[in-house]
Amino acid sequence: MAHPIIVLGGGGHAKVVLDVLMLQQKEVLGLTTLDRDMAGTTFLGFPVLGSDGAVARYSQSEIRLVNALGSAGSMHERRTLFDKFKSLGFHFEQVIHPLAIIAQNAVLGEGVQVMAGAVIQPGSHIGDNTLINTRASVDHDCAIGRHVHLAPGCTLSGTVTVGEETHVGAGATVVQGIKIGARCLVAAGAVVNRDVDGGHHVAGVPARRMRSDA
Repeated sequence: MAHPIIVLGGGGHAKVVLDVLMLQQKEVLGLTTLDRDMAGTTFLGFPVLGSDGAVARYSQSEIRLVNALGSAGSMHERRTLFDKFKSLGFHFEQVIHPLAIIAQNAVLGEGVQVMAGAVIQPGSHIGDNTLINTRASVDHDCAIGRHVHLAPGCTLSGTVTVGEETHVGAGATVVQGIKIGARCLVAAGAVVNRDVDGGHHVAGVPARRMRSDA
């Protein structure tokens, strides 16, 4: 049974998500945002329902949510929003662009989003609330944790592991078999050819540690 959807967020990523939902012919009730100036208006033709509190008007069984918060290097806010509504009993819809290529035996968790031109190859596992952005490529047998963002155009070779809340920047390349820990930041355009410990920020070709939040 298809459920109507409420989109959480009213920024740039929300535009992309709404476009995909329209292509999927999903019923969208509207969106929420913390921007008070948007209350009572429309966004790409969809009503702005108010703040996230508007979700409380609906029961957990009658709607599905979509997390439209993007990532500017940290996945903390996106994770917090997901965890908040999961703790209230709500469920998140997957958002899959029709032009994404996903292997039949790839496993996608709750609320995973796969944007236009992205590729997910056989044996890969994508954790809950993870965003595989435009033209990102995930090769065979990769293990991608929860709340990860693979930014546009990044490339993961086979058997790569990425820990939760990690951001892999636009155009970055991760070579085969590399393990990247949790809450890491891989800068745009980096080439990662050795393992990255949790909490580290790496950049460059080849990628080197910049600083640590561990």
